[in-house]
Amino acid sequence: MLKYETLSDALSRRIEAEKRTGSFERMGFDSAAITRRSSLAKDTGSVWRPPFVHDIDKILHCPYYNRYTDKTQVFSLIKNDDITRRSLHVQLVSRIARTIGGALNLNLDLIEAIALGHDMGHPPFAHTGECYLDEIYYAYTGRHFMHNIHSVRVLDEQFPLNISLQTLSGIAFHDGEMELEEYVPSELKSFEEFDWIIERCYTDRKFAAKQLPSTLEGCVVRLADIIAYLGKDRQDAARAKVVSEDAFENHDIGSINAEIINNLVVNIIENSYGKPYIKLDSKHFKALKASKRDNYSLIYESAATRAKLDITAKPMMRDLYRRLREDLIKGDRTSPIFVHHIDYINKSYYKRRRPYEESDPDQIVVDYIAGMTDNYFIELHQHLFPESNYKVEYKGYFD
Repeated sequence: MLKYETLSDALSRRIEAEKRTGSFERMGFDSAAITRRSSLAKDTGSVWRPPFVHDIDKILHCPYYNRYTDKTQVFSLIKNDDITRRSLHVQLVSRIARTIGGALNLNLDLIEAIALGHDMGHPPFAHTGECYLDEIYYAYTGRHFMHNIHSVRVLDEQFPLNISLQTLSGIAFHDGEMELEEYVPSELKSFEEFDWIIERCYTDRKFAAKQLPSTLEGCVVRLADIIAYLGKDRQDAARAKVVSEDAFENHDIGSINAEIINNLVVNIIENSYGKPYIKLDSKHFKALKASKRDNYSLIYESAATRAKLDITAKPMMRDLYRRLREDLIKGDRTSPIFVHHIDYINKSYYKRRRPYEESDPDQIVVDYIAGMTDNYFIELHQHLFPESNYKVEYKGYFD
């Protein structure tokens, strides 16, 4: 039987009274304290366009934002418009996080900016593709690829958008795979400190996994990321015929998407209102962890989810990485890595801290591959390796 929790009467009355009397405590980040790399007049907030709205607009208009539409959330190589893509996922994260943030009186503009930008660095083929790219990049350089860290590179280096430190921190440390019962924002004083942390993340995964956002808003987005995919991935798994929705155990947060979202959001508000942290109670946290384990065993680690990609996309990514790296090093200006990537990046009018071509060659190759959509990746491989035996087959609407 479905179960939808509600806020306690005591907290509901308290919130209503505080809003009515104007004593609703402001817990969110003060927009006046925003930190940017450059103090530019055009990025100054106004009455009608507050500072973090500038970040939202920059992210929405970033050339790579469009690519969310053809980037897989979980299920690749399936022609089905009802299965979630990154474009929908970031909107769901934003909506869930803003619901929580509104109840807790946080900065909703900062929440939206973090949510919309948090997966900008995701490569094709979802987390499976991320694992492939990490493995290849590490073999060449001893550095790791993590989509959350790469999202910062997209918005701060590839396209130097002068995004705020608070937004970038929330994006960098949103990793929804590392759930906590209580999130306390970490202190972050400057871009110098942030840059040092980001650089260390490339070489130390354990260090990266311990990082937390610097604001309550970033912590809310981090939890909302889990809430957004936990039940939605189950819906998609059923549509992809990987597993039925009723295959999942009914833990204390429920088993279907609507229950999971409602019950976790209510519990977060109940346990975080007026507090300097974002928290779930022990019962809901244990249920969240158990539900995630179910998703891993029944969906993410399923042969039905990964098998085709392991025998096609993985070796194809190795082919592309090696070929593009060779073309870049020898300076073949006719190669797609120049025509479709470097030349494209350099068309932007942003003021750079250094020319893009001075980036490490392996980093440029990673930038290019990570920016690809699923379909572009497949077509590029066909273009560069027309005689290849690796042929990707989609599951069609009538298969």
